[in-house]
Amino acid sequence: MLSRLRAYLLIDPLIILATVVFGIISLLTSVFDKSGRTQHAVARLWARTLLAVSGVRVRVEGLEKLRPDCGYVLVANHRSYMDTPVIMAHIPLQFRFFAKKGLFRIPLLGGHLRRAGHLPVVRENPRASVKSLSDGARLIRERNLSVLIFPEGGRAPADMREFKEGAAYLAIKAGVPAVPIGIAGTREVLPMESSHVRPGAVTVRIGDPILTEGVRGDYRGELSQLLQQKVAELMGESIAEAAPVAEPPRL
Repeated sequence: MLSRLRAYLLIDPLIILATVVFGIISLLTSVFDKSGRTQHAVARLWARTLLAVSGVRVRVEGLEKLRPDCGYVLVANHRSYMDTPVIMAHIPLQFRFFAKKGLFRIPLLGGHLRRAGHLPVVRENPRASVKSLSDGARLIRERNLSVLIFPEGGRAPADMREFKEGAAYLAIKAGVPAVPIGIAGTREVLPMESSHVRPGAVTVRIGDPILTEGVRGDYRGELSQLLQQKVAELMGESIAEAAPVAEPPRL
């Protein structure tokens, strides 16, 4: 009862206020910076503020495996809406992410997503999804950015869902390393059936980057399986009846 009152009276209003304030700042900075880099910096401040007012503590392991001058496809499990703020606040890379097209229609949030260079995904339209992935690959190559993707296709209520091939396709097409990331604790902080953030501890584990330069495009199915196995290992879980997958073959 006390935690619910705390959420209603303190945490939720502060989150809404921070979202509005940083959303306006993001839109204003987009007038002067078309690259999206300043908007990303503003979004990181928003994410850190959100976590601070919510009482969410985050521990990151393996950050030394990422180079700030490289582009990556960051591949993470998805259990809560808190996953994106956690990664945004604690992985110091310039990255963009794929978001549901409906989010681009939300005032302030949609404006930030568009102007910062994030990419819409239309799950019910395969052709549009492929175009978004191709745009993401071009973004990585031309601007040396990273892209965050949750290959389960949505939040998983229990066990990890099977990874879709989009993340593997994107990494192979861009020719950049795919980085498995395991996130634990966000479901307890913000469960799927709740809109109230709870104080708690979250752990982010970053795995070894998997090189994809020169990898054949028809390997994306196996690469998806490999990424899922690596993410499960980082979370301390196992995938039932999953055979080990070898590293990608080169052309």
